[in-house]
Amino acid sequence: MPDVRGPYVPGTPCWVDLVVPDQREALDLYGDLFGWQGEPGPPETGGYAVCTLRGRPVAGIMTAMTAEGGSKPPPSWTTYLAVEDAEAATRTISSGGGTVLYDCMDVLDLGRMAVVADSTGAVFGLWQAKEFIGSQVVNEPGAVVWNELNTADPDTAARFYQQNLGLSAAPMEEVEGYFSLQAAGRVVGGMQGLQNSPPGSPSHWLTYFSVDDTDSTTDALVRAGGSVLKPPFDMAAGRMAVLRDPQGAVFAVIDATGPQPPTA
Repeated sequence: MPDVRGPYVPGTPCWVDLVVPDQREALDLYGDLFGWQGEPGPPETGGYAVCTLRGRPVAGIMTAMTAEGGSKPPPSWTTYLAVEDAEAATRTISSGGGTVLYDCMDVLDLGRMAVVADSTGAVFGLWQAKEFIGSQVVNEPGAVVWNELNTADPDTAARFYQQNLGLSAAPMEEVEGYFSLQAAGRVVGGMQGLQNSPPGSPSHWLTYFSVDDTDSTTDALVRAGGSVLKPPFDMAAGRMAVLRDPQGAVFAVIDATGPQPPTA
């Protein structure tokens, strides 16, 4: 993802957070894996923990809350895309084939957020920054390095993100069947079909974290009770693995030592 030099360009992944049943367990796990520091936040934020790397915000972790009807969201990482106006974006998404799952809400004086699903069912968040722009550390070990849409229908998804969020899709020559997602002409993420996902997977956004050693990080997660969906393997951008944490949230790790996708 692009380096952080100020407010994120609209359409750019700007934050990720994790929803799990046991926040304390997740804070300890990801602290061990990635070197994060984080504690439950104040009651007015629902205890939301902003995790930091060297004192700078890198990701969030929160306890799954019971929604109307008594259900709780499944353990998952959510990618947030920057928008200038969350209210306007949810209206556009709702009329453009998407679904608003959690309507716009203010987060203190930090910003305004919503959670939506695209026209193929992939869930993501919207973030309208005020005092808080989002992740302030990216593209280094322990931080987010890539956000990827895995979708049942790339053509439909490409139209949705272009029309509703100004993200354009373009084939990546380095990887057959893979597309870059561009905001204002700059690559900010990727998109592919579900051919590389486990059978039966729904459309989803996948968060990639940079690590120094994919194999040792995978081993550490397994020792902590997690599982491996795709063992470490070499690909165009480096050595990666797809993992599931002990509570069920899926994410990827990559030691990006190989040729990098274009970022400008």
